[in-house]
Amino acid sequence: MAYIVRDGVRVYFEDHGSGPGVLLSHGFSQSSAMWRDQVEALSGNYRVMTWDMRGHGRSDYPNDLAAYSEAHSVADMAAILDACGLATAVIGGHSLGGCTSLAFHLAHPQRTAGLMLFDTGPGFKKDEARTAWNTRANARADQFDAQGLEALSNSPGTRMAGHRNATGLARAARGMLAQFDDSLIQSLPDIAVPTMVLVGDGDEPFHAATCYMARKIPNVQKVVIENAGHGANVDQPVAFNNAVLGFLGELNI
Repeated sequence: MAYIVRDGVRVYFEDHGSGPGVLLSHGFSQSSAMWRDQVEALSGNYRVMTWDMRGHGRSDYPNDLAAYSEAHSVADMAAILDACGLATAVIGGHSLGGCTSLAFHLAHPQRTAGLMLFDTGPGFKKDEARTAWNTRANARADQFDAQGLEALSNSPGTRMAGHRNATGLARAARGMLAQFDDSLIQSLPDIAVPTMVLVGDGDEPFHAATCYMARKIPNVQKVVIENAGHGANVDQPVAFNNAVLGFLGELNI
């Protein structure tokens, strides 16, 4: 358990095990706690790093909206790798964390040994689709402003997150959940590293996005976890961990 500090903002991370690095990023309104079953399963053979995004869990909740952005998340991830003395790692993430993982690869392809994209999507090409998404993201932020932590969903990953209050979640929804361009979806054909896209069979909103990524990313394998929703790692940890271990075992790392 440790912190990196960037621009005066403390970002919490954990570092478990030894071996090739695996950096896991959680989804919106969750925290590093969602990965506890994966830390246990992977840390015998891999160095597993998890972290709390700005506004989440045990990281700081800065007041300045400008402190919340995809670029800040990518820089935080790079700083965590630096703090752990790692030049490269397999980069994986759930939902928002999957988008952030794609953004990390786009900014730091040389530091990305592989990609694991869980219950996520690459954003939208069309302006009107991003506008509709951002309308929902801002509405979610408004809910947190009005209701505080009562606005959290009742999913297992969210219940274990350990947020101190909802102020950071509201700002994260506006600055990190919102999407501002099509760079991630346009980057898919240029991903050269081995990639796994994984989705729960009950996570219907992300089935189309998962299939799209599987078509566009050159060196990809697609996994569907049975009896799982939007959080396959929590719903079916054994099946999820077996899929991840199988993918990691095929990498030359």
